[in-house]
Amino acid sequence: MARFRALYGSTPLHLIALVASLALTAYAALRIAETSGAAQIALWLVGAALAHDLVLFPLYTLLGLLAGGNRPRRATNHVRVPAMLSGLLFLMFVPLICSLAPDTYEAAAGLQPTPYLQRWLAITAALFLASGLLYALRARRSTS
Repeated sequence: MARFRALYGSTPLHLIALVASLALTAYAALRIAETSGAAQIALWLVGAALAHDLVLFPLYTLLGLLAGGNRPRRATNHVRVPAMLSGLLFLMFVPLICSLAPDTYEAAAGLQPTPYLQRWLAITAALFLASGLLYALRARRSTS
């Protein structure tokens, strides 16, 4: 085991998980390539990568530096995690949250998109509340 770890750099379980995730990714890529919308999906993936690398990464790096400098503070991650999860949910459901295409969604799903804004706000509030409670619990334990 020590020799494997020295050669690979981690445990065999890590290697198995890596190979399984690559196999799943290759399977998904092959299935997407079979569809007619493969070009749009590829364009979306490239656009998302560029948007992350050129816009989002510098933005959240700057916000991290403003929030905590180079040394991490305990409370910083209790704000970062719910903000990131809320932002990810917003990006996934932005057309429904902002009601950009209510007719299209209603025709496809048979549902009204109106409750998405309220639900996103409620989930965001719950995430920040849970994170705040966890921070308070951890702060209380560290002083005891």
